[in-house]
Amino acid sequence: MMIEETKRSIHDALCVARNLIRNNSIVYGGGSSEISCSISVEAAADRYPGVEQYAIRAFADALDSVPMSLAENSGLQPIETLSAVKSQQIKENNPYCGIDCNDAGTNDMREQNVFETLIGKQQQILLATQVVKMILKIDDVISPSDF
Repeated sequence: MMIEETKRSIHDALCVARNLIRNNSIVYGGGSSEISCSISVEAAADRYPGVEQYAIRAFADALDSVPMSLAENSGLQPIETLSAVKSQQIKENNPYCGIDCNDAGTNDMREQNVFETLIGKQQQILLATQVVKMILKIDDVISPSDF
């Protein structure tokens, strides 16, 4: 089991290196990019009247699940931590604020040098969105022509 875990870890590291070679753009980690996206999506929801804004807000809530999981897995209070970091991002207009999993004393992921590849982050959001679309099609909530 340890050997399989080691193989998987090496494979993951090689994939990160490959992604950086393909495109060396990065986003800061610690859930900062998800929080920033969530804030933007929530703001965009205000421009849509009616039922559509509920779906848009649900997408923003789904983006918050990543930093909440990071906080919970780090032994922090997830809701309180997410609320504090989200308000810090808004107040300071700093999209680099994320969950301080390492207990470094700062939420700024630039200062902690916590980052991930842009390609990896784009793939994560794309695949998660595609899964939700498939589930909604299976449940006949939406038809394929709706999107």
